[in-house]
Amino acid sequence: MKFTFAHNNINVLDFEKSVEFYQEALSLKEVRRLTRPDFTLVFLGDGQSNHQLELTWLKERNKPYDLGDNEIHLAFYVDDYEAAHAMHKKMGCICYENEAMGIYFISDPDGYWIEIMPAGR
Repeated sequence: MKFTFAHNNINVLDFEKSVEFYQEALSLKEVRRLTRPDFTLVFLGDGQSNHQLELTWLKERNKPYDLGDNEIHLAFYVDDYEAAHAMHKKMGCICYENEAMGIYFISDPDGYWIEIMPAGR
């Protein structure tokens, strides 16, 4: 028996703002979208792997999600770490840096953390 990653899901409050953030901050592209009367799903991919990020927008939701201690995060490798860091700094989305480990985290519009690591680690 073999299992293969398909996607990870996060719920978002401001759908368009979140889609725009993931496209700008991580160069993710929309792969497919499913729209229903009470929710919309958009699947984003990096164009290199089969793994996707599913953003779920519950249309009636009007308050931020409780992320608890927010210990769960996504992680991305980047081929030009310095350029990515400069871009994310300009965007104002860096929420934590660990220079000793050579990584940093950005925060999306809903407060989810995303780890950024240099490629080749």
